Amino acid sequence: MLNASVPVCPGPPPTDLSQRFNRECRCVTLDRSALCSALEQAVGDPVFCTQLLQSHPHLFAHTPVFAPREALEHMHQTVLAIEAATRLPAYQRQVLAWAGAAAQPDFGPAGVFMGYDFHHTPSGPKLIEINTNAGGAFLNALLARAQSACCPEVQAHTNPWNGQDFEGAVGDMFRQEWALQGRAGIPRCIALVDDEPQAQYLYPEFILARKVLQRQGFTTLIVDAQDLHYAGGRLLYQDAPIDLVYNRLVDFSLEQARHAALRAAYLEGAVVLTPNPHLHALLADKRNLSLLSQQSLLAEWGLSPTQTQALKAVLPTALVSAENAAALWEARKTLFFKPAGGHGSKAVYRGDKLTRSVWSHILQGQYVAQEFSPPGERIIPLEGSTTTRKIDFRLYVYRGQILLVAARLYQGQTTNFRTPGGGFAPVLAVQAT
Repeated sequence: MLNASVPVCPGPPPTDLSQRFNRECRCVTLDRSALCSALEQAVGDPVFCTQLLQSHPHLFAHTPVFAPREALEHMHQTVLAIEAATRLPAYQRQVLAWAGAAAQPDFGPAGVFMGYDFHHTPSGPKLIEINTNAGGAFLNALLARAQSACCPEVQAHTNPWNGQDFEGAVGDMFRQEWALQGRAGIPRCIALVDDEPQAQYLYPEFILARKVLQRQGFTTLIVDAQDLHYAGGRLLYQDAPIDLVYNRLVDFSLEQARHAALRAAYLEGAVVLTPNPHLHALLADKRNLSLLSQQSLLAEWGLSPTQTQALKAVLPTALVSAENAAALWEARKTLFFKPAGGHGSKAVYRGDKLTRSVWSHILQGQYVAQEFSPPGERIIPLEGSTTTRKIDFRLYVYRGQILLVAARLYQGQTTNFRTPGGGFAPVLAVQAT
């Protein structure tokens, strides 16, 4: 697999062992038979995997991604520092000041499946963004266990955060969310809520999530948000009371008319909603990165020196305003521009490709400018040759604890699950030597 005397691809020699593996390892470790068996057993449908791979041919990469174990641990320390920052009163006052009315009350939940996205660079991990409804965890938990080591070099490396007891951790997480809002016992009925869930790209994951939650003892439904109604102090779906909503909506403030019933039930404390507008305001509004990347400010607000040091991984970010517009335009080739309340790759622009008309649109909206950080790269075998794919890493986290670490392989500006050889990929943690 590895031959240090034969250069496999151009460029300078890798500076760490994980880079060497990502450049030179040609292993195809995805055991599709094992993956299909796991998916079909989890869902209870003998054709589920076949249909999934036909409709989503680029959902799963066929090769792993390597990262230094110390880099993954650094990512975890960054997560812990961010969550500590969100508990600072001064930080909360600032971020809630630019949030909407629905974000103001705090009912207690911590937010299931928080997603922290990183690039790993020669200077260490760089936090790209935070998501309060990060998808893919259920799929990645099965993917991580459907791998076969094709050589001793790969077999020597594992991922301590590959979701070994994923289903039990998921059940505990939802029970904790229920208790954090002051509820006794356990939720009787959980609804997985999105807009037109069957039309969503990751709808197959909804089916998998429903089965996992059912095995954990919860009655679980997949529900279109517009089909909910609120009456008599209860959130209802076809007359069935909903106790807890696993929220996959991207209307983070519940401002759309089709979400009126859910918003009313949430604001009156009639349902446990996770994640919710308050959590999005504290963690995932991209304007917050302009605070999290100011270590001296956070130190003034009371963050510890160790946690302040960890936040050096947060990419420098600034709010776009009339005052700094000229300076940002001049520096645009080194920047990414993202909408404050955006998700995925919606309305995200690389500065070196900006036109004046797009710049005018950015100035009229609520945008942040983020320092560009090139992603890592993985050389993969594809159709008898090799090709390069970009890498980003996602930590799925609950209350500061890692549930799962996964990666995504892609080409272009952002992940889109349309790239041959790309998709979700397992992560193997490589020791320094």
